[in-house]
Amino acid sequence: MLILAKAILAMMIGFMLSVATGLILIPLLKRMKIKQRVSIFLSKNHKEKDGTPTMGGLIFIIPTILTVLILLFMGKMEFSENLFIVILVFVLYGVLGFLDDYLSIKRAHNEGLTEIQKLFGQLFIALVFFFIFMKSGSEPIFDVHTLGIKIDMGWFYGIFLLFILVASSNAVNLTDGLDGLAGGLSLIAFLAFGLISWNSKFVTGSADIAIFCFILVGSLLGFLLYNTHPAKVFMGDTGSLALGGTLASVAVITNHEITLVIVAGVFVIETLSCIIQMLSVRFLGKKAFIMAPLHHHFEKLGWDERDVVKLFWTVGMILSMAAIAFGVWI
Repeated sequence: MLILAKAILAMMIGFMLSVATGLILIPLLKRMKIKQRVSIFLSKNHKEKDGTPTMGGLIFIIPTILTVLILLFMGKMEFSENLFIVILVFVLYGVLGFLDDYLSIKRAHNEGLTEIQKLFGQLFIALVFFFIFMKSGSEPIFDVHTLGIKIDMGWFYGIFLLFILVASSNAVNLTDGLDGLAGGLSLIAFLAFGLISWNSKFVTGSADIAIFCFILVGSLLGFLLYNTHPAKVFMGDTGSLALGGTLASVAVITNHEITLVIVAGVFVIETLSCIIQMLSVRFLGKKAFIMAPLHHHFEKLGWDERDVVKLFWTVGMILSMAAIAFGVWI
């Protein structure tokens, strides 16, 4: 019962602070003219979104950090090295995304950091994560408890972790293209990892990592009040990079890297659609999809944006339930 009470308290505080932050931040973003420029290649419906405030990721980043501090001060959470690592990744990827959004707005078009600059930033943060993670006493072991797999990866483990963090942050970033899509899928994913983390009793501070996940779930729920169709604000790279990197860090720390692939299945599919599209154009001379990522393909087929989002949320929920069964129950 105490576990349930802590989870509800964490989500409730995160939600209330997120709603309050949105009420303050959205008018401020409008006043400062921090607005999204919509690509000319998107459908007619997206043209109406031109000028919508962006950098909305701050609506769930700030409340999440504040809630963690509140619960630590109240003695409802215990500070651990693993919790510090997760929060550090959350903040650093958020700062990287903020810089990208800021440059996009300053230059009055959708080009902030170059792809190389953004990749370098993601790799640097992933290296910081790897260094602290290994210094905390962790071993370079790939461990799948459910399947009884335990492999000492040695130096290759570092490359493995870099790939997971960079791939995850980019996957959420690519999926953030429809109102509420990335936010809703991230909420579902962190809810799943909150339950999975709480079951990871072999991990130091796992209960507090779980509480962090539940706080973020509450904050994302508050954000979705403003981000679902018609969106009053977009999360921008500020939010999407922070969510993707943090999701990967939680998976790595709790030794559930394979589970991450299931939980983040929709993000993976969206990323694969972009890769397939690029390879198809390069080697076959034609598109595999009308437009990539996959959510835009459905839009081009005539689907209503809200129906695409509901379909993807449903698939995300089913995959997360399967992941919980795989990572916790089985």
